[in-house]
Amino acid sequence: MKVLVTGVAGQLGYDCVKRLTALGIECKGVDRDDFDLTDAQTVMAYVKDYAPDAIMHCAAYTNVDKAETEPEIAADVNGGGTLNMVRAALAVDAALMYISTDYVFSGEGTEPFQVKDPIAPQNVYGLTKAQGEEAVRSLMQKFFIIRTAWVFGLNGRNFVKTMLRLGSEKEELNVVNDQFGSPTYTPDLARLMCDMIRTNHYGVYHATNEGFCSWADFAEEIMKQSGRKCRIHPVTTEEYNATVKRPANSRLSKQSLTDAGFDRLPPWQDALARYLVELGEK
Repeated sequence: MKVLVTGVAGQLGYDCVKRLTALGIECKGVDRDDFDLTDAQTVMAYVKDYAPDAIMHCAAYTNVDKAETEPEIAADVNGGGTLNMVRAALAVDAALMYISTDYVFSGEGTEPFQVKDPIAPQNVYGLTKAQGEEAVRSLMQKFFIIRTAWVFGLNGRNFVKTMLRLGSEKEELNVVNDQFGSPTYTPDLARLMCDMIRTNHYGVYHATNEGFCSWADFAEEIMKQSGRKCRIHPVTTEEYNATVKRPANSRLSKQSLTDAGFDRLPPWQDALARYLVELGEK
């Protein structure tokens, strides 16, 4: 089996290549220096030349705030770029795994979203990721769509690294306590993805570490496990005065994993503990 992984410079793409290599699976990780996702001809030529059996499409425009002022660029990458990958995958008869997000949902209510719930993105980033989903779903049969949330890993910026830095600099921090979801450790997610890509159990899945929390809960656990004394003050989204609407409910049901026979990810607290060891913070 031969696998092409896009977005290797990011958190998830990096860990997918690392896991595939550990499994002895031939793979190639690519990023923007290798080809421009928005250039259909270049994407097609690259994929045809490598001729993978499967593509893990982890590359994306992920800056939620900036997407509001650069909607065309976000759409070109997340929507148009994914369409280019779909067409290239079809040309070489490769399966495609597309990484999506909790942001495709409305973020309303308190119940975990199911894979078949209607999508209703509330910001530009969510809308463009939904466009990517549609490109995959409408044209392909051999596809996986994996919606995830709140990712953190070794390669790149994330909430944990930010809290560790601020927790060393400040005695107290305000953190939102009315947005709920599941932190997701990219090595855990990559392990699942690499198990999944070797099957033909195609479809839409939700994949995050087990358990739900607020951002404030997450921040408090980071301080506790890392031994920092910084106090976390829970505040509402309104009090925090965020510029872009984010989902209050990012809870995702992982029942689809169980139904397909895939192992669910460990609890997020356990994942955080392993990540802090990896960072040398524990």
